[in-house]
Formats: sequence, C-alpha cells, structure tokens
Amino acid sequence: MVKHWRVDREEKYEIVEKWFLKDLEMIDGKEADTDNPYFDMHFHKVYNMEAYSCASKYTFARTLNQLNAMYLKKDFKIVNFDDTYLNDDSIWSSSNRDFIVVMKVCFYAFSLLCLSLCRLP
Repeated sequence: MVKHWRVDREEKYEIVEKWFLKDLEMIDGKEADTDNPYFDMHFHKVYNMEAYSCASKYTFARTLNQLNAMYLKKDFKIVNFDDTYLNDDSIWSSSNRDFIVVMKVCFYAFSLLCLSLCRLP
C-alpha cells in the first residue's frame, strides 16, 4: 500500500505496507449490485480498502486474478463482484469500449437492412 501526497508541484510516495499475493486468501467486493469503491482484502488479517472508483476496484481484482493465474495458480476467492465485469473476455468489459463499437456497427447494419427491404414507388 502506498501513501501519496503532494508538496508544491512535487508528488511524494511512501510505501506504507507490503503484502504477498501468496498470502491473499480472499477479496471481498462487499456489494456486487452497487457502485462502490470499497472492498476487503483477507490475509491473516482483514484490510478494509477504498479504490479510486468502482472501475478501478474491478481492474485491481482482475489484475490480481491474472497474476495469480500466471504465477501462483493458487485458489483464492473473489466474492461479491459481478462476474460479468470481472472477466476480461466479457462483451461488457469497459476497458476498451468494444461494446459501443459493436452496437454502432449493428445499428448501421440494421439500418441498411431496413433500407434495402423498403420498396420505392
């Protein structure tokens, strides 16, 4: 965990606490149905955390999950998160706006289909 502050125009960072991924037992998003940045990280002790936003909370959980899959392959729980947003391969993933592009393409394709089926007098 890093503490951040500004002194005039200079930004300062201080490492306040360190954890190891191998010691992480569970990440609790607290409420999957609401847009809140709060979550708990369960090690030998439970740490209450606040992310910058709900999106950054999900990004953090996805990153930990990917790091675990890559290096540790340990089974730790991610609870009270919406699985749709937790998986990178989801169509609803907000990281790169692909869903908006697909919706626009579908709208234009539907419009062209309607125009091609219309009979002109």
